Amino acid sequence: MDEPRLKLAIQKSGRLTDPSLDVLVRCGLKISRGKDQLMAYGENMPLDVLFVRDDDIPDLVQEDVCDLGLVGLNVLEEKRLELAARGHPVRFQALRTLDFGRCRLVLAVPQEHPYEGVASLQGKRIATTYPYLLEQYLREHAVSAEIVTLSGAVEIAPRLGRADLICDLVSTGSTLQANHLREVQTVLESHAVLIRTPLALAPLKSEWVERLVMRLDGVQQVRESKYIMLHAPRAALAEIRRLLPGSEFPTIIPLEGSPDKVAVHAVCRENVFWETLERLKKAGASALLVLPVEKMLS
Repeated sequence: MDEPRLKLAIQKSGRLTDPSLDVLVRCGLKISRGKDQLMAYGENMPLDVLFVRDDDIPDLVQEDVCDLGLVGLNVLEEKRLELAARGHPVRFQALRTLDFGRCRLVLAVPQEHPYEGVASLQGKRIATTYPYLLEQYLREHAVSAEIVTLSGAVEIAPRLGRADLICDLVSTGSTLQANHLREVQTVLESHAVLIRTPLALAPLKSEWVERLVMRLDGVQQVRESKYIMLHAPRAALAEIRRLLPGSEFPTIIPLEGSPDKVAVHAVCRENVFWETLERLKKAGASALLVLPVEKMLS
């Protein structure tokens, strides 16, 4: 009997598409996909990847069409609020917060318009593709404003006279600048999230979900991690351990023929900058070597 295969939904095209595929490759998945095909077949894992609209991912997972989904928190929270507003249960489950796809849902006003805090939104028209998140934000701040729901091109709404300001998703802010808008308030900080179906999975599927989550944890741990090797005087060990970024238990190895010096090996879970190496050298370290970490399991 064929092994049951997991179905994972990711964004077909957009800010999460390439990072989602990249993290799956880093987890060891090899996929075959023809040009313009909406499904990729996992060659070495019982996992197929479906390429869909990001707005559809929560529904596909909630309705058990797909076992897993990689989606932005902004989409997930908008869907959760929409379902709650309609009296429908929220059944998808968040498994992991992932460290890519970072962006933010913000309020932005025309550059020439003044902004004096959330209270100044009273009575204004705000254009957005996230009406439920915006409604919740306004309600939390006791502000009454008109929400103008658009399906796209939100940033030009003020110039078209359709709104006084906008609530939109940004990462660098360059689109706002190009449309003569300035960011004034953050509504939501977003990132990628792995979600799963609410239904019980077959044992083999459940095992693969656990393995995938474990691999994702490992990928996230090594994204900024570096392996540092150096020589140091024993007398400087306390200072050197203090300077190693994000390292808890370095390995200390005696050096043959040098009783007063040791080799120090450590996995640093934070980025290692030139300034860090300079401080280590000043503390007495020598023969410093920094290597990338490819894989790690805790």
